[in-house]
Amino acid sequence: MDTTFRSIPPAPGRIHRWGGASVIVARRPDLHQAPVLSPAEQRVVHALPVWRQAEWAAGRLLAKRLAGEALGAPATEVEILPRDDGSPRVVVRGRPMPGVHVSISHTAHHVAAALAPGPVGVDLCETVSAAAVRRVADHLLSPEELSLIGTDRPEAMAGAWALKEAAVKAERSGILGAAPRRIVILGLRPPVLGGRRRAMVWQTGDAVLALVLAHPAAPPNLPAAPPPARSAGCPS
Repeated sequence: MDTTFRSIPPAPGRIHRWGGASVIVARRPDLHQAPVLSPAEQRVVHALPVWRQAEWAAGRLLAKRLAGEALGAPATEVEILPRDDGSPRVVVRGRPMPGVHVSISHTAHHVAAALAPGPVGVDLCETVSAAAVRRVADHLLSPEELSLIGTDRPEAMAGAWALKEAAVKAERSGILGAAPRRIVILGLRPPVLGGRRRAMVWQTGDAVLALVLAHPAAPPNLPAAPPPARSAGCPS
């Protein structure tokens, strides 16, 4: 089976669109620290272990760019804050945007974010991690999936992990429980998942990027951002 995935360049600021979703990927060393984090975001990042702070901030910066572009709001007025379960949510000018869904992923060298009007998941897996994926394959993959994917191709193993991880993110479940086995990989090129899911996989440098949309129907339009607060000026 040919497991070569479509190439997507890791160019900072370049937004790719697929299936009603927007996705952006960058190499972490190329990502500039703008727009800045809000005070609420800074409180979250400062509560994290030091080793997690840079990757958390990098993912939120990309997600803020996506949300700002999609909603027509300055990225400086967009916040990406955690829900109670840790998944990211969009807040614009202090108002939650429940009709806007985001997902974030990062590795040692790359960071990615995706945005859609419905449940969405994105995940990056570097091909050097294929050996680690292989060690947990019995938990992650069924015998039928292992036969389909094979265990001797790093990009295929990385793609399988990224697909499963992106799918559980879209469902806001977890990769460590039974959820990965409920997500069935029926094909890898093109990627086909069981259930009401659509998926795409790209090669981005030495990593594989997976995007999963939980519902196949045409997504609704994104809601508009709330208007800026009016200042108390002179009456007209």
